[in-house]
Amino acid sequence: MEKEDKIKVGVIGLGTIANAIYLPILSGLEKVEISAVMCRTESTMRKIAAKFGAKRVCFSLKEFVETHLDCAFILTPKDVHTRYVIPLLEEGTDVFCEKPMAMSLEEASRMVKVADETRRILMIGFNRRYAPVYTYAKEVFKEKSPDVCFLEKNRPNTEYRASFENAIHMVDLMRWYCGECKELQAYSQFEDPYYETNLTAQLRFSNGSIGLLLASRTAGQWMERAEIYGGNKTVIVECPERVRVYNPQNEVCISTTPLAMGWADVKENLGFRKQVQSFLECVKTRNQPPTCAAEALKTHILMDKILRQASLPGL
Repeated sequence: MEKEDKIKVGVIGLGTIANAIYLPILSGLEKVEISAVMCRTESTMRKIAAKFGAKRVCFSLKEFVETHLDCAFILTPKDVHTRYVIPLLEEGTDVFCEKPMAMSLEEASRMVKVADETRRILMIGFNRRYAPVYTYAKEVFKEKSPDVCFLEKNRPNTEYRASFENAIHMVDLMRWYCGECKELQAYSQFEDPYYETNLTAQLRFSNGSIGLLLASRTAGQWMERAEIYGGNKTVIVECPERVRVYNPQNEVCISTTPLAMGWADVKENLGFRKQVQSFLECVKTRNQPPTCAAEALKTHILMDKILRQASLPGL
């Protein structure tokens, strides 16, 4: 790919997150061409192609690959990620895959192996590492990991593998803030273990940090927040828009409202735009992204341990 050429991008999976987040970002980038889109429904493909300027709709993975893409975004339901990611890697295409990367550790490990063997970029969508409020909190504790990190991600109503689908973001942030976990205890509430309603965990990390996790599906509304303590500092993140930093002398409040000249939305506030830009930069430079497959696999392994400790099905 020549430096001045546009990056040819393909998208598989044209549901809500593609429409609301990724396609608006990609279509707004000057040096990106949406060369191909693909999903199960022809009418949806043609509608999306017209809306976002995609050059081609594809009815098979073979046809998609033959578009000669520089990279692909896999935004399908999680249970079919492997079906698309591995063949694309083997065909020489760099891949961005939404989290969770796969439904089992075996599938996730295979993704890492194929990415390594083919020397392709495989990035997993842990966008919270790019969200301004969480990156600010990380910066506060850049010299020394926090002593205690409490993260919660709550919302009404359960779903299939609810904690795996959503709490995995918080587990990934804990690893990012505190390093690797050496021991944990976890508890859950459920009638059906595949549709748990509440999950809590206490984690101790190798550096001495303690992590506390709460993922509730009997909450009244969606809420995501963090409380982080250490070194006579307190950081409270009220995702997606506000972070407060307390020390013995003062309090500082940071708001993301001024971002994008006051037009910031979840694409900026939750880190999606920076995440996409990071992936595309890695496609050009061949550097590994911060949330490469090998790094993401460690989060999935920790998530598996938490689920099993909480008497829930593992991965």
